[in-house]
Amino acid sequence: MRNLFPKWSNTIPIKLIIALGLLGGGVVAAITYYATPKYTRVGYQPTQPVPYDHSFHAGQLGLDCRYCHHGVEKSSHANIPSANVCMSCHKNVKSDSPLLEVVRESYFGEDSNRDGKLSEEEDVNGDGLLTSGPSVPWVRVHKAPDYVYFNHAIHVNRGVSCVECHGRIDEMEEVYHAKHLSMAFCLECHRNPEMALRPNSEVTNLSWSAPTEPDEDPDLAQIHAGLELKNNWGVNPPLSCTGCHR
Repeated sequence: MRNLFPKWSNTIPIKLIIALGLLGGGVVAAITYYATPKYTRVGYQPTQPVPYDHSFHAGQLGLDCRYCHHGVEKSSHANIPSANVCMSCHKNVKSDSPLLEVVRESYFGEDSNRDGKLSEEEDVNGDGLLTSGPSVPWVRVHKAPDYVYFNHAIHVNRGVSCVECHGRIDEMEEVYHAKHLSMAFCLECHRNPEMALRPNSEVTNLSWSAPTEPDEDPDLAQIHAGLELKNNWGVNPPLSCTGCHR
């Protein structure tokens, strides 16, 4: 009986296996290269409920980062400002701006007169106290994975500036994800902490750089200053998995 298929068709299964292997390898390589924090996080810039201009407040006005994010020196988690922090200034500055309506709603709550006193209808508790509204729905920009332990207070109190992880916030109108904050990013800093250390007094000065001698390389000046701080403070970041994965 004559063969129905030509002889070359016997190689189709092998060719198909090779093709699928190459395709699978290409997909894995592409995911490994592109599906990383460097590509998926950097540049992320969500729309916030209030157009807070960091370049104006932190840059032009020189507002210290800790005025709004006052927990970074004391807590493992960075806090976001509540409405009363915003209103400590904006009760008197641009108090009627429509851009701040969300903040005012959160701050004044049920006080329709916005004078700190409730009407009889609004005073449901009978104590005359102001009842605040819902929190300002800020959209989170930076977030470590749930399986990673990161303590803000430890880093800030040992001379690691906000700029090392968040970039030049004082030059951003709207905050975006400037650094990829991957495991490699963290390990690079833990292996060479002298490149990120500065005096505690300069932690929130995002434009600070180590003093240099005439014709001295700025990176070399940073290494010298960082090594001195590292030795004085006994900085010894963990390099094992248990340092961050607890």
